[in-house]
Amino acid sequence: MAGSAAVLEDGSTLSRLDVGLHRIEKILALISGLAVFALMVLAVISVGGRNAFNAPLPGYVDWIEQAMPLIAFLGIAYTQRDGGHIRMDILVGKLQGRALWLAELVTAVFTLILMLLLVWGTWEHFARSFDFGSPLWSRDSTIDIGLPLWPSKLLAPVAFAILSVRMLLQIWGYARAVALGLSEPVAVPLVMSAAAQAAEEAEHVSSLDKGDN
Repeated sequence: MAGSAAVLEDGSTLSRLDVGLHRIEKILALISGLAVFALMVLAVISVGGRNAFNAPLPGYVDWIEQAMPLIAFLGIAYTQRDGGHIRMDILVGKLQGRALWLAELVTAVFTLILMLLLVWGTWEHFARSFDFGSPLWSRDSTIDIGLPLWPSKLLAPVAFAILSVRMLLQIWGYARAVALGLSEPVAVPLVMSAAAQAAEEAEHVSSLDKGDN
């Protein structure tokens, strides 16, 4: 299951790389959020135009098709860094110490292999669409207003490549924790207990109240 997690930082090379990559992940997550907002605006324009002028936004479905990869893919590395992806932790949740980090390490390695395969497959899918000699550099386009499809197809391998880098850093962090027997390694999500989550949320709400006053 998904839960809140903390990611520790220190002055090590691993931590600096983690923080640097996280800056990129935050930018991509922001773009993903803006895409959601843009679709909301387009929906209002399309519905308003249909009701008021009997003229919905041309190519509304085409724009949704283009925006879906922005929404679906650009935030996955950001979510992975914070341990927000849904997973079944019935067994792993009972582990501690080296056993826990070893289980996380194995999972991260298999995830990295899967991501590398997806990078290869989605890049091939993009390459079949992109062509310098074609109009708008695209061999295919949307049905209604003819938007080129290669930009949206390019987002998948880019997002999966960034997630692959994130998995490499987490593999490094878990392997380091296994080798050194660390209790709180850096650059990996440390799942917080329910009590810790409640305390953090209470502190956050309290700080907002103080700011209002």
